[in-house]
Amino acid sequence: MKRVGEKCVLADLKVGQKAKVLKLNETNKVIRRHLLDMGITRNTIVTVKKIAPMGDPIDIKLRDYELCICKADLSKIEVEVVG
Repeated sequence: MKRVGEKCVLADLKVGQKAKVLKLNETNKVIRRHLLDMGITRNTIVTVKKIAPMGDPIDIKLRDYELCICKADLSKIEVEVVG
């Protein structure tokens, strides 16, 4: 498990961990826009709810709803662990 205050990518978190979004490292403008439209914006608190048995996709909770996103996209989101 990552420690509070540690910076990593969203795909590295374990079930139950919370993190604050710092930055989207996506160069593809279409995918970047899609992530932003889903509410994954700077300073948003994200909680990892579930991880599929094979490790992909990952279910996250943010802004009172849940999203299921592939690990490749989550690995482009820089976060800081908050809990």
